[in-house]
Amino acid sequence: MATRAKALYIVLLGGPGAGKGTQAELLSKALGIPQVSTGDLFRENLKDETELGLLAKGYMERGELVPDSITIAMVRERLARPDCEAGAILDGFPRTVAQAEALEALLTELGSRLKVVPYIKVSEEVLLSRLAGRWTCRNCGAMYHQLFSPPRQPGVCDKCGGELYQRADDTPETQRHRIQVYFEQTAPLIDYYREKGLLVEVDGQRSISEVQAELLRIIADDRRR
Repeated sequence: MATRAKALYIVLLGGPGAGKGTQAELLSKALGIPQVSTGDLFRENLKDETELGLLAKGYMERGELVPDSITIAMVRERLARPDCEAGAILDGFPRTVAQAEALEALLTELGSRLKVVPYIKVSEEVLLSRLAGRWTCRNCGAMYHQLFSPPRQPGVCDKCGGELYQRADDTPETQRHRIQVYFEQTAPLIDYYREKGLLVEVDGQRSISEVQAELLRIIADDRRR
């Protein structure tokens, strides 16, 4: 593969509810490089029934974790595509230090390296308030949030008058566990990138536009070095 010494590869870190996906999408448009999400990669490979998708499906159907080797192979294939020659924003990968080391090796093969690792930092309580306030209409599936987009009448869908309910995976208990697992799994990764001098903490408790502006400033500062 051709060298990509000037390519812009960014790992974006942030807990569930930190707005990482939204910021990655905005950065992709602003910088003209693709957002590479492992969730999207899994869905694409499963839908297209690729060799990697079928391998992953086998593990998933057995209730087992998909091995790092398969996830890394999916990322490798995605970064090899022409639209990633100028760089990419990695969203949801890496999740572990082992995956981070594999990514570093892969980018070295491409003649490139990570430029910066922004960490969108949001407190556990704020993450919980963002995640656990979601309600869904039993009838039409419309979604609401008690803080950001509440229904006009509590418990009643604005669109069809149906009953609003909270799915099992949207309850505070479930979301608190999800947040705790994220912090436990990601803490070593944050330390890994901090020790390499790549990690930059960003206050994610501000508005979307304020966070985006700081991310663009951080990236611009790094590119001028």
